[in-house]
Amino acid sequence: MAEVLSKLGIKEVNAGATTGTVWFDTKGDAIESYSPVDGQLIGKIAQGTWDDYEKIIAKAQDAFKTWRMVPAPKRGEVVRQIGNALRENKEALGMLVAYEMGKSYQEGLGEVQEMVDICDFAVGLSRQLHGFTMHSEREKHRMYDQYHPLGIIGVISAFNFPVAVWSWNAMLAMVCGDVVVWKPSSKVMLCAVAVHNIVSGVLKANGVPEGVLNLIAASSKYVGDDFIADKRVPLISATGSTRVGKHVGKIVGERLGRSLLELGGNNAIIITENADLDMALRAVVFGAVGTAGQRCTSTRRLIIKDTVYDAFKEKLVKAYQQVKIGNPLDANILVGPLIDKDAVKSFEHAIAEVKREGGNVIYGGEVLSGEGYESGCYVVPCIAEAKNSFRIVQEETFAPILYIMKYSTMDEAMEMHNDVPQGLSSAIFSRNMLETERFLSHEGSDCGIANVNIGTSGAEIGGAFGGEKETGGGRESGSDAWKVYMRRQTNTINYSTALPLAQGIKFDF
Repeated sequence: MAEVLSKLGIKEVNAGATTGTVWFDTKGDAIESYSPVDGQLIGKIAQGTWDDYEKIIAKAQDAFKTWRMVPAPKRGEVVRQIGNALRENKEALGMLVAYEMGKSYQEGLGEVQEMVDICDFAVGLSRQLHGFTMHSEREKHRMYDQYHPLGIIGVISAFNFPVAVWSWNAMLAMVCGDVVVWKPSSKVMLCAVAVHNIVSGVLKANGVPEGVLNLIAASSKYVGDDFIADKRVPLISATGSTRVGKHVGKIVGERLGRSLLELGGNNAIIITENADLDMALRAVVFGAVGTAGQRCTSTRRLIIKDTVYDAFKEKLVKAYQQVKIGNPLDANILVGPLIDKDAVKSFEHAIAEVKREGGNVIYGGEVLSGEGYESGCYVVPCIAEAKNSFRIVQEETFAPILYIMKYSTMDEAMEMHNDVPQGLSSAIFSRNMLETERFLSHEGSDCGIANVNIGTSGAEIGGAFGGEKETGGGRESGSDAWKVYMRRQTNTINYSTALPLAQGIKFDF
């Protein structure tokens, strides 16, 4: 790990603020980053303060004036080079993501690959920031709409994807002509420092203005609600819990700013009697225990047809018994630790609550201790029989707990599926087109993501990512999600010598 940290430029004490090419001598209280893998201190971050933030905003404002006028394909060329720099550092950055956050090394590599993929997507996008043309009702008039850069984009990222979520926002924002200020989770700040160490060389080599990509690594003690309320930041993109998202949305809404919210999920898979049960099993296990249940798209509810319920439950328990738990840097390990001991407490609380409400734990739920588990953050993924109406089932617990329940009719399955406050990801396993098409129809899944014969997690960057209801309604990554980072303008050009009014209004004088 020492070699990895050295390659990524991680020191014993790291600065907590940069304007992309210049690091500040930050003086805020040091945050110590301990690995949930083994409890060891990785490094410290001298937090950025509000004074550092003000300097960053000033630089960002100046940089935006220059960056927005750089042709979009040239902005895309810089992003292409950032993608190459990430490729060169994929193994090291993936290792740090795994060690600081606790996900498996394979998942860490996958997260960095997402960064590379979104760079590739953004490069192509830089030549496709197109609007529409419309026919005017007035003679010799032309109408069209176009998109202009928005300004400073504030990105607040969560611990579970410490680098990928930033890239989803930052790479699109860059090709759109925006500048970015990143406030990472206090639990994984070293990953953010490493990313900026990687991209700074690309920015310098291309003469990118200081202030295009900025980092303020600080807790709310120094940079909190004032950042969210800052009118100089027209868009706040926040990833986190529904509770945090409601707080962010309220503050941004009061100033009539824009917010892109990616919040909680309570994702379900419906397994019908027409499903390939072996294929469904693989999807369920990865969706439920991958990243130790700490994905917003993790599978949390399993709605199973009563005729196959017992058979699938038996398969599921056997599969869980084979899941290896331990150091996520070991290639043979599938489940690493939770992020910290507070997450372990939430795990234990949820299990106690489902039992109190009448549920039945059929596998797992223990906290592991002893050799290899010294950090106190390792748990055995839990399977619990429950009712969809249980209060704890209606909530999102960011841990590997899978609630299973049975249904008898498709009407019942869809009602159970949609009867939660969240609406992020969803899936159905069936080889019956009548069932799958209904799931995708207007009366089907009410989630932003709806899959057939694949699980709830592992979304590709080509599609817009996000959800409905208490998931916040935001969309990041692919499709036309780029539009949120720009301001839309409708243009009408009169190339005649007359001045007709729309709707045939006469106004002669």
